Amino acid sequence: MASLQHSPSSSIHQTSFLNSLPQLGVQKYGGVLPAVCRRGISLIVKAEHASMASSANSLDKCGRRQMIAVGVIAPWVSLVNQTPPSFAAESKKGFLSVTDKKDGYSFVYPFGWQEVIIEGQDKVFKDVIEPLESVSVNLIPTGKQNIRDFGPPQEVAETLIKKVLAPPTQKTKIIAASENDVDGKAYYTFEFTAQAPNYIRHALGVVTVGNGKFYTLTTGANERRWGKMKDRLQTVIESFKISNV
Repeated sequence: MASLQHSPSSSIHQTSFLNSLPQLGVQKYGGVLPAVCRRGISLIVKAEHASMASSANSLDKCGRRQMIAVGVIAPWVSLVNQTPPSFAAESKKGFLSVTDKKDGYSFVYPFGWQEVIIEGQDKVFKDVIEPLESVSVNLIPTGKQNIRDFGPPQEVAETLIKKVLAPPTQKTKIIAASENDVDGKAYYTFEFTAQAPNYIRHALGVVTVGNGKFYTLTTGANERRWGKMKDRLQTVIESFKISNV
């Protein structure tokens, strides 16, 4: 797996960032991917190519169907009978918290979302009824020490949205991007939309660097439910923190 390395100038840093994204083993198009409900068995499913619109109509509860096809790409999706190095616990009202001690991150997600396994993603939780409502965490190795080394918030957000977080067939629009400092650690947060023929996904993201990793958390919902979900999704974004491991 390629990694993002130090370069002597900011322009070379950005060029390296742009060129490396498709080769980093990142599962592209976060939040709109094939998924499998976590069960106590071993299972490998090859998902069929399907559109988001048709997949949304066929969703059922995890107990009745083992596969939820909600994506536009068809990777192999693996389900393994393992105990992950993370745990979920009750958090603020209406949310559960996740702490991954191995990779050094934590966040909260809305109560009722189910954990699913998606190849290329470190952690994914989603609503089994509303397929566009999800949160995912992705990790890639980097030699850099600070998110600022990749450029300013707007530039980094635009690159991620166009190269990783939305399919090239979708029209994307970045709404906002900013930098926040938490306990001396810089985080970039951003908001964007991705328009497909039959839906618009409104999403939020946060990225940071630490422990030799580039962390990306994204969450979102269908535009038609944005008014109802935006405060809850903002809570998810604001909860994301990394720790030294």
